[in-house]
Amino acid sequence: MDRRRLLLAAAASAVAAACGSPSASASASPTATASKPAVDSKATVELAKGGSFSFTLRPDKAPLTVARFAQKARSGFYQGLTFHRVEDWVVQGGDPTGTGSGGNQVASEYNSLPFVAGAVGIARSTNPAVMNDSQFFIVKIDSHHLDGIYANFGLLNASDMPVVQGIKIGDKIKTIKIE
Repeated sequence: MDRRRLLLAAAASAVAAACGSPSASASASPTATASKPAVDSKATVELAKGGSFSFTLRPDKAPLTVARFAQKARSGFYQGLTFHRVEDWVVQGGDPTGTGSGGNQVASEYNSLPFVAGAVGIARSTNPAVMNDSQFFIVKIDSHHLDGIYANFGLLNASDMPVVQGIKIGDKIKTIKIE
């Protein structure tokens, strides 16, 4: 077991211990736990102008990034934010200032997922040890120059690429739903 997995396992154990024993929570409300999925596996972005796109989340490869993204989406953080960067190869949104310079900085979380067309990543600063906590991007074409130097945390549903291709600078996010 590598160090990262060991640390993640220790953190999961600490969270489980802090929440109480599994048998106590399971007996408290079996129907509530049965209806909630074990992990966040899908995000659906609805655009204010109409249209939506979905992507599969990868908590197995970027657990902290997925958890942060899902928490922000559920809190309504992304509602009304714009896509501030749109180029032939990428669209980027989620900046609370709309300029590409907003959001907080957190430790980077890299993995081996390749940046193929439809990959979803998190923006970062010039310092590779630090990434943004809210700005996300979707690559429209294979972008392997990003492999291993940006956090990849999802993959677009291929049939939704035309919606992403149609995003313009300033288009607003209506909502992001997590399933």
